[in-house]
Amino acid sequence: MFAITVMTAALLTAAPSYQEVTYEDLVFEARYDCRNANPEKTKDKILWDLVKIEKAYELPNTLRGMVLAASCMESGHDPNAKGDYKVFKNKRLPRAIGILQQWPWYEKEYGIDRTNHIEAASSWMKHIKRKLNKVRKNCGFKSKHRNWVAAWVTAIRYPKEGGRCHEHPKHYKLLRRWHRQIKKSLDKGDGC
Repeated sequence: MFAITVMTAALLTAAPSYQEVTYEDLVFEARYDCRNANPEKTKDKILWDLVKIEKAYELPNTLRGMVLAASCMESGHDPNAKGDYKVFKNKRLPRAIGILQQWPWYEKEYGIDRTNHIEAASSWMKHIKRKLNKVRKNCGFKSKHRNWVAAWVTAIRYPKEGGRCHEHPKHYKLLRRWHRQIKKSLDKGDGC
């Protein structure tokens, strides 16, 4: 009986080996560690709207913040950003528009306004989720994390023969850096 009591006490006082990265920490990183954005102009409401949309998709904890990372890299969190210009009849027209720099086919496929950050993020996540079954079948990953990463890169890049099972989207590197910085800060006891 004594051994059980001592072991129970040890378990209750032991620090967890993994401290979970919270959305509060990720929003902080998205605001202050986004080289494409001005922290003073970044609106918290937009960042929290992106978090709310992402939460609905029940991502693995290791991918929390994927929409924030994509938004940072694509537009600096600017819903009115324009890019990937094309010259048509002597006019320079943007093909990629919005917070996630979506192309015109998103409007047709999902019936959205690309400059509406909520509609843009919702359609972006729906598109990635649509790729999950195909990725599970083609890639054969057992891990939820790997399936989501493969679906993410498959959804945002052009199709490739053999798929994109072992690739990562460019946003993933930024997301991993944010997670490392948060964990390092938590381990030091600083908070974020």
